[in-house]
Amino acid sequence: MIQQILPFLFISPPLAYALISLWCASDFFCRKKSTADHTPPVTIIKPVKGMDADSYDNFASFCCQDYPEFQIIFAVASPADPAIPLIERLRIDFPAIDMDLVVDPRIHGPNHKVCNLINAWPLARYDLIIVCDSDIRVGDLYLREVCAPFADPRVGLVTSLYRSSAIPGGATAIEAMGFTAEMVPNVMVALKLEGLSFALGASMAVRRKALEEIGGFPALVDYLADDYQMGNKVHKAGWVRALSDYFVESVMHREDLATVLSRQLRWARTMRVSRPGGYFGSGLTQPFPLALLALIVSGWTFPGVVAAILLYAVRSLVALVFSRLYLRDGVFPRWLWLLPLRDMLAFATWLLAFAGQRVRWRGHLFRLLPGGKIVELPEKK
Repeated sequence: MIQQILPFLFISPPLAYALISLWCASDFFCRKKSTADHTPPVTIIKPVKGMDADSYDNFASFCCQDYPEFQIIFAVASPADPAIPLIERLRIDFPAIDMDLVVDPRIHGPNHKVCNLINAWPLARYDLIIVCDSDIRVGDLYLREVCAPFADPRVGLVTSLYRSSAIPGGATAIEAMGFTAEMVPNVMVALKLEGLSFALGASMAVRRKALEEIGGFPALVDYLADDYQMGNKVHKAGWVRALSDYFVESVMHREDLATVLSRQLRWARTMRVSRPGGYFGSGLTQPFPLALLALIVSGWTFPGVVAAILLYAVRSLVALVFSRLYLRDGVFPRWLWLLPLRDMLAFATWLLAFAGQRVRWRGHLFRLLPGGKIVELPEKK
């Protein structure tokens, strides 16, 4: 009797979590949205290093906003950066856009992306500041959507969810599935249970006063997860944070699996030191190891097989709902057959995050310190 029940006990945490995430998402996406047409002037700062997939189109999407007044600052460190000719082309193609380019090699700390933000800051003219990653593409209503919550003077930060709709191969599908089946569900649960105490680096809009209260960009330069730190510091400063349901697009290019997994490991190790309790707890809801345990404790008999099939039937259904109804990214059902493999690799990455303190980011090697700070390490010759 115990052997028949035990497999179902093992799958109960991820099974319950999947259903809870669906309930939280329904509550968030079906809420009554504010209709405030709040369009204050905005400064967009885009830190850039090198080329991403379709960089010109990504940058151009920010120039095509249906918005009355905004400024774009591109910040690069090297005059030889290959993105500079694209930015100069943007200036020609969009002469009506208030656009600046900052080329400044000064280093203020180990996070070179934040160094670019610090170097661009003196040119920011407006009281709302938006920071977006260089590989992000948006629609023409993006600024209207993310700025609307600032009609409430208590709101200090608005961050946005992200997705990837164009997937050029199986390895990138593994990463895109992570957004659909893990990242967005996790954000939904966190939002419901504890509120928004972090930001997502794909898109962060912050009030100048809130940013200055937390020490500005220099307060983030020693951290790898500058997005998490910005949201957490604004949260601790007492400002209201808002999550926009406007999805920005993370544009991917074809990569091999090793590159994707290396990036996943960097994210995992970063979150482990930034939110150690939450990161450890996330292992309790990992579906792949618990489905495997259900099979093992049952001796690979019928109850274990039923439990594993039930878990993945529910997980697949929940992932399909998120993909088709909420993200509308087209990831599922096309890539549903890869979900168990993706979950197996995610669990392996989760375990490996405990096995080291080093990460590689944008060609630099760092050691992670408790609390999320980083120290750049010299490369061995």
